Amino acid sequence: MTIEVRDGVTVIDGRPRVLVTADYPYYRDDAAVWEDRLRAMRDELGIEVITSYIPWRHHQPEAGSAPDFTGRTHPSRNVVGFIESCHRLGLKLVAKPGPFIHAEVTYGGLPDWVCPSSDPSIEPLLDADGAPSLWSDGAGRPGRPLPAPFGPAFSAKVTEWLSAVGKLVLDGATHPDGPVILMQIANEGIYTNGARALSAYDYSPSGLAFFRERLRTWYGTLDEYDRVHSTTSTSWGDIEPPRAWTGADGPEGMRAYADWGRFHAEYTAEVYRRWADAVGCPVPTVVNLNPPTVEGLDDWLARVRPEIWHDIEYGFTNWMGVVSTDPDSQARYVIAAKRAPGPNLEENWGFSVLYDEAYADATTSYHQTLLALAAGATGFNVYTGAGTSGWLPDLDTAHTPPYPDCSPISADGTATEKAPVVRVLADFLALHGEEFLECRPVVAGAFGVYAPYAGIAAWAGPGRDGIPRCGGALRDFHDRMREAGLDYALLDLETVTAERLASHTSVTVSGGPFLHRHVQDLLAGYAASGGRVVLDGPAPHLDEDLRPYTVLADALASAEETGSRPVPGDVLEDAGSGAPAARVVSGHADVFLRVHPSRDVQYLTVLVQSDNDGPVRVRTPHGVLEVAGARGGAAVVRLAGGVLDDFVVKGLNGFLDSAVAARIALNDVESQADRPADLGRVGGAVRLLY
Repeated sequence: MTIEVRDGVTVIDGRPRVLVTADYPYYRDDAAVWEDRLRAMRDELGIEVITSYIPWRHHQPEAGSAPDFTGRTHPSRNVVGFIESCHRLGLKLVAKPGPFIHAEVTYGGLPDWVCPSSDPSIEPLLDADGAPSLWSDGAGRPGRPLPAPFGPAFSAKVTEWLSAVGKLVLDGATHPDGPVILMQIANEGIYTNGARALSAYDYSPSGLAFFRERLRTWYGTLDEYDRVHSTTSTSWGDIEPPRAWTGADGPEGMRAYADWGRFHAEYTAEVYRRWADAVGCPVPTVVNLNPPTVEGLDDWLARVRPEIWHDIEYGFTNWMGVVSTDPDSQARYVIAAKRAPGPNLEENWGFSVLYDEAYADATTSYHQTLLALAAGATGFNVYTGAGTSGWLPDLDTAHTPPYPDCSPISADGTATEKAPVVRVLADFLALHGEEFLECRPVVAGAFGVYAPYAGIAAWAGPGRDGIPRCGGALRDFHDRMREAGLDYALLDLETVTAERLASHTSVTVSGGPFLHRHVQDLLAGYAASGGRVVLDGPAPHLDEDLRPYTVLADALASAEETGSRPVPGDVLEDAGSGAPAARVVSGHADVFLRVHPSRDVQYLTVLVQSDNDGPVRVRTPHGVLEVAGARGGAAVVRLAGGVLDDFVVKGLNGFLDSAVAARIALNDVESQADRPADLGRVGGAVRLLY
């Protein structure tokens, strides 16, 4: 009886699972209705795993009082009882103790007494200008400074909180004896700041002490540091981080910016490790990174390095726009899903007033959920599964009930029109999820991320001559592939294995003055064995220590002499599984294909764009598949032995006033609704959702 995460996949008692979850903020509801709402999510939505934050400010509002986890001060604080209810109803749980949770909770869930404004001993988080990083609760309220994670006073208090959750709430409640199968630490970075600029934090004294300690570890001696940076330093404490782009004369001038990006990656990893260790929970720990911003793709790529998190597992969220209408949102979402294997831990299924009116209809969320799974996610979350309306005033003074406004289970406990949509997808994945995860995406090449270039480009911005690109090159690559109707893989060049690299016939990488020696060796060996390296920029002539090293440049020069060196803009089809890619023949849609390595089984995801009219026709390995669905809708289809098997097709989108009698056809097999409706077949049984 075990719980583990293998390559981003949650494995429960030896069985890989697509992690289908729904969030329920018990702390926002009357404790008397907890079991009713949990039962509704189980029975109406088909949910087997609940996620929930455990807000610090809710359970320990006063500094001088012990945390209340049993409801002695208020029934809504009885999180121990809530977990027991989950267990009694056969539901598993992902526990999320913060310490910062956002979740539209006042001060992000931190108690007021850890705010630096309330306690001068608590060090504030500072930005590059030395100004405190502020958190606002919205509705025009002024922001309050956030505490620096490594500040001694706050670090001690947060350790006490997390340790109390571990000992008093989670101890004895974890799998297999209890319902808790995973623990999530932090929120979307540390303070929902995983996508912010590298200049946004952490310039506090404790943050800079950690930065200088890392410099000492990386470089060993001041002489080596000065050699690489062309500087003269008298001590490690004299070294200042970058605070603005001041230019870079050659690779030596670039290294300080790359160092700060590396610091952010290791800083994030260290915060996660310390906080997870403080809880001491025996089940795997996950995080929920927010996707990059449009302008901050390089900042995100420099900071988000799951490969160095060790026992912390990758997960991500949404909250950045409607992907069926906005190319920027689609790109950010796909990149977040591809960065590392892991589940989508927060998909907006309930907020239309707070975010976008399109979320009033289930189609928007359904489309995005299928996109995440197609792009590499190993699970999805319904945020939130049930509406709530009974929170204490100090928990959230900026929002009015219900929270959220249009969830699949309403605040009065009744199922809404979104409920059957969640249910049919949950049932489809319960039946086919393990096989879906076994299938491999059919991709046309890969993009290799080199994090030091992201750290430099984050400061320099776009379009500077002689400055290496990373995020900009990735976005260009993404747009080229999407335009061509091709899927791709995203690789971390510093940690990718030769075996994984060899599974792709082409890899696009950013060019620049230096590149890690082992990365150059890897790429040169890949090219020598027939792989095609597409270099976006100049070939490197130095290694990571800025010593001459031209192995990759020599390999590419040799390829150029033979006329075999590709250039950016080339689209090289690489069906790594041996199967041809699926391609759209007519209609405006994105399509993704996954192929089983040992059985004649494929999964096709068709994502209909909001401006599409008429059926979408897709060429597949077994003929042309036709899907008639709503604008902005989507379909997931299982093909077995070349024959249409189970599927879910979205035919209704009330937000776009699009109502279609959903239809799907492949060769001689066809299924169609008798009137405007969603259409599904799970386990051979047809379902119509009107």
